[in-house]
Amino acid sequence: MTEEELRTPGSDTGPPPLTRPNLLTILCILTFINSGLTFISSIFIGVFFDQFTVIATDLANLYKIPGLEMITEGKPAFFFVNAVLYAVSGSGAFIMWNLKKNGFHVYTIAQILLILAPMYFFNLPGPSVFDIILSGTFVVLYSTHLKLMT
Repeated sequence: MTEEELRTPGSDTGPPPLTRPNLLTILCILTFINSGLTFISSIFIGVFFDQFTVIATDLANLYKIPGLEMITEGKPAFFFVNAVLYAVSGSGAFIMWNLKKNGFHVYTIAQILLILAPMYFFNLPGPSVFDIILSGTFVVLYSTHLKLMT
């Protein structure tokens, strides 16, 4: 008989397997969706920036969308940097999905840089309050699961 066959149920001396809490699962899935879609759209906008600015300018004029002209006056580099940061953010969430603390740090650094990037590329005086509240909420909710992660 092998060692596996001799082992009786309940005699396993190792620690019980970690289970991912439901809230952490929901947070990770929401992050995967947001990071994935924003990564793809940022890549496309960066690659087709000239065409994007024409369409966005027409939409801004037609529907009077505030702030859209600021984006069209930017550079494609912003969208490529955004894509990289969203890929890093999604990677951090994937690491947390596997219950590793390092993912929290990767995710948090990416979120901080995503808040600061528009200030750098568009010479804004401060960050978006909405971005701070949304990113801050996710960071705080993720941080409540740090004690479960290794």
